[in-house]
Amino acid sequence: NESDHLDAVFVALADPTRRAILARLIEGEASVTELAAPFEMSQPAISKHIKMLERAGLVAPPPGERCDLVDRPVGERVETVEQRGLGGVALDEVGLLLQHD
Repeated sequence: NESDHLDAVFVALADPTRRAILARLIEGEASVTELAAPFEMSQPAISKHIKMLERAGLVAPPPGERCDLVDRPVGERVETVEQRGLGGVALDEVGLLLQHD
C-alpha cells in the first residue's frame, strides 16, 4: 500500500541519525562500522537504524557487510529535503518529492 510505504519513509526520516546515514550513503556504499564512526553509539544501535531504513525501502540490505541506497535519486531527494527544510511545503508535495521514479 502506497500510504503505508510513505508512512514508513516519514518514520525513517524523522530521526536525524537515519538522515545522516542516508547522507553518507549518497557518497557511496559503506560498512556498518563506517556508518557508526561519526556517532557515539554502538554498532548494534546503528544496525537498528539501518534496519529502519531498510524497512522504509531506502537502504538495501547489505549483501555482505556493506550498505547502499536502494535508489540513489531517492537519497538525493532526501538530501534536498534535509537542506531546504519543509517550511511552507505541503505534505503531499513532500510525498511526491520522495516517491520512486
